[in-house]
Amino acid sequence: MPNDFARFFQRERDTQWVRRSLRTPGILIFGMVLAPCGWILNLTSTVAPNWRTLRNFQDRPADAVIEQGIWDVCLTDTAGTQDRCELPDTTYFNDNQVVEVARGMMLGSLIVTLIGLGVAIPAVRCWKENPLWIVSAIAGILLFCSGVLAIIPISWYNHIIGNVTSQYKVPGLDVRVGYCIILGYIGGIFEVLGGIVMVIGIGRCCGGRNRGHKKEPELPLKSSKGFLRS
Repeated sequence: MPNDFARFFQRERDTQWVRRSLRTPGILIFGMVLAPCGWILNLTSTVAPNWRTLRNFQDRPADAVIEQGIWDVCLTDTAGTQDRCELPDTTYFNDNQVVEVARGMMLGSLIVTLIGLGVAIPAVRCWKENPLWIVSAIAGILLFCSGVLAIIPISWYNHIIGNVTSQYKVPGLDVRVGYCIILGYIGGIFEVLGGIVMVIGIGRCCGGRNRGHKKEPELPLKSSKGFLRS
């Protein structure tokens, strides 16, 4: 039994891992595609004034809709034609902690994503013999954190969407989730998934398939009697 273990570890030491091709490993491609897509969605969610909509006003036209984001408030209609933005709403922007936190965390998410992509680009270069797996894992951690930074304020705002105060919010209004919440969820999840798959490459698993590797034994082992053993 001890000899079997010794032969196993000897075989592992004599085994060379080689890349199947110079193509960038699939997990790195997956992460590098999802992360920019998530960044674009989060950017749209951050700047667009549509985290929630207010409808059914008593003192306005029946098709009037007020769209509220974390930077701006706009008056539009059900057809989607924006009439006027930059509506004053000090109650909404100053009295709701979730709006202030969302501003900081969404901006932080965008910045961290760019940093993560900047770290990842030199790590996944396909013209190198091997990607820089540790560097790409660090990039994956940054992308994962950027996704979490986006999901937290989106989830918080969505959870208390009916309790967010505003000078335009009166009893009887129809409060609905805006498209920015949906885009923020999707963008954050994209970045989290992209970060996770890039971190997976830090260790070799699944027979080296996660790194695009295959085994190539360098030398056959010899038994104690001198005969070759495969």
